[in-house]
Amino acid sequence: MADEPLDVTELYEGVDRVLGLLGEDGRAAGDCKVGVYLFIDYDGEPIYVGHTREQLRTRIRRHLTNQRTDAVAMRVLDPFEVAEIEMWPFWDLEESPDEVIKDTLDRAEFTVYQQALSDSLFSAVLNEGDIAKAELIELPSSVRGEILPDASRTKREHPDIRIARRARTIADLARVISERKVQTGIRRTLWVQAQRLEHLARTRLEDVT
Repeated sequence: MADEPLDVTELYEGVDRVLGLLGEDGRAAGDCKVGVYLFIDYDGEPIYVGHTREQLRTRIRRHLTNQRTDAVAMRVLDPFEVAEIEMWPFWDLEESPDEVIKDTLDRAEFTVYQQALSDSLFSAVLNEGDIAKAELIELPSSVRGEILPDASRTKREHPDIRIARRARTIADLARVISERKVQTGIRRTLWVQAQRLEHLARTRLEDVT
């Protein structure tokens, strides 16, 4: 990645570092084929919940290091707004029947989603699709890590930089909405992003006045 901008290189390396973090059982959480994940921003605000059956490493890297997911391509999620990743690997499900995997993952994703809403200042996340209601489940131990080293995080999390990026994300998302026939969930995400921008801008104003 020598020819990539430093920000991009640090993002890629940081994501890989978090995906390699070991759980209590000594295994790298990112290697698990079945799991749920949560993206968290620089304020500790949960912003996106997902699940996968193709390996946590593969799914999360697709979100954060390229444009090959709907969430990124539709400008729902800005990878540079993600400061931390939390993962719940379900190692015991890897050899389970499909119906068992699906049922457990649906319940696990909804459980993490409910926790995220509870922890969110806005009682909302940026997911463009609805997360189906399901029976809550006891989750396995999670693995959580920060993407960037302290020095780079301090620079990236400066509110003026985040305000600029978030405003651009909103503009891009609004443009997508104006040019396509989109689901209601995309419009809900735009509304949540607008609330997040307003809060960040207002907090920044209070800090300097």
